[in-house]
Amino acid sequence: MEDLKRSAARTTLAEGFALAVQPVSASTITTDASGLVAGTVVIGEVPCYRAMPEGESKCPLVLVVQEIFGVHEHIRDLCRRLAKAGYMAIAPELFVRQADVSQMKDVREILDVVAKASDDQILRDFDAAVDWAAKSGRLDGDRVAIVGFCWGGRVAWLYAAHSPILKAAVAWYGRLLYPTNALQPTTPMDVASNLKAPTLGLYAEHDPSIPVEHVDQMRALLSKPAEPNTSTAAKASKIVVYPGAGHAFNADYRPSYKKDAAEDGWRRMLEWFKKNGV
Repeated sequence: MEDLKRSAARTTLAEGFALAVQPVSASTITTDASGLVAGTVVIGEVPCYRAMPEGESKCPLVLVVQEIFGVHEHIRDLCRRLAKAGYMAIAPELFVRQADVSQMKDVREILDVVAKASDDQILRDFDAAVDWAAKSGRLDGDRVAIVGFCWGGRVAWLYAAHSPILKAAVAWYGRLLYPTNALQPTTPMDVASNLKAPTLGLYAEHDPSIPVEHVDQMRALLSKPAEPNTSTAAKASKIVVYPGAGHAFNADYRPSYKKDAAEDGWRRMLEWFKKNGV
C-alpha cells in the first residue's frame, strides 16, 4: 500500500496552498490561466507544474525553484505570471521522493524533509526539465533561465554554477552561507567565482536568516578584481538590497509581503532575462 501511495505522489501535485502557510493573506495575487496551457506534467519521476502561452510558437524557458513549502498554489501562480510574460515556466516538486510537504503544518517537520533532499539530485531534476522542454518542441533554442525563492534562491545560485546552457539566473532572498553536509556540500559563496550564467540577487535589508554582511561578502566575491579565475558571468552578476524589506518580501500570500519591493524585483527579473537573451 505504501508503494502505491508513493507511486501516486510522483504523478500529482497538491491542490491549493500548503497547510503550513494558511490562512493566506488578503494581498494574495491570483493569476488566471486564460491564454495559457497550464497544469501538471511528469518529468522522469517528478511531477512539475508547467505553464506556457497557448499555440505552437516557441518560447524561452524559466525554471522555477520552490520555497520549502513545495509547488503549492503560490509557486503555480508565479509560473502563470511568467507564462503571461511569454515564457514556458516549469516548477518541479523537488521533495517528492521524501514526502508531501504541502500537507505538513509544522515547519520543523518540513525542514527535516528538506534536509534529506540532495543538491545533486535537485540539479539533475532541473537538467531533466530542460531536456523535457527541448524535446517538447516549444523551447526556443537554448534560451533558458532559472529563478528561485527563499530555499529556491539558494538553488538558483548553485544551478547558475552548474548548467552550461543557462543564460540567466535570479535568486530571491536565497541563503548565501550555511553549514554544509554530505547532501548539501556547497554554498553559493563557494561557487561565486565559477558562475556560468549572470545572476541577479534580490535581497532584503532586514532578513534575520540572511545578514547584510553575507550579502556584502557575496557581492565582493562576484566582483573580486584580484581573482584571475573569476568567471565573466560572475563579474556580470548583480545584487540588489531593498531597504525596509524583510525575508520573503515577494510572498504575497504571507504577512512578509512588501508590495513595492516585490513589484520592483519582478520588473528587474524580467529585464535581467531580456538583457541576457532569455
